[in-house]
Amino acid sequence: MVGKKSRSEVRRKKHMKLRNRFSGTAERPRLAVFRSNNHMYAQIIDDTVGNTLVAASTLQKDVKAELEKTNNVEAAAQLGKVIAEKAKEKGITEVVFDRGGFIYQGKVKALADAAREAGLNF
Repeated sequence: MVGKKSRSEVRRKKHMKLRNRFSGTAERPRLAVFRSNNHMYAQIIDDTVGNTLVAASTLQKDVKAELEKTNNVEAAAQLGKVIAEKAKEKGITEVVFDRGGFIYQGKVKALADAAREAGLNF
């Protein structure tokens, strides 16, 4: 009997396939997104040296204060704005979007659209 793989295992496998196709450089770092049941996290990473340049999440006090809930589309859009503003402060405008194996819809799409509107190019 063949067992069904868990969703998280399938997502991790998809993410590794995506990561084999692209990586972040100093000129164009990677915007990595992770979504849990309760929060969302976004990081801008330079993979050549393995440094996180900018990070934001719905756990941060300044982000969480503006939100009613931390796990909906509105929270994802707010997080997209925050990560884009922090990136612009550091002089980052071009990124590679890494959806982390998640389907590009709902919260992940809202984060990406908000980051684009706030000035990130990808």
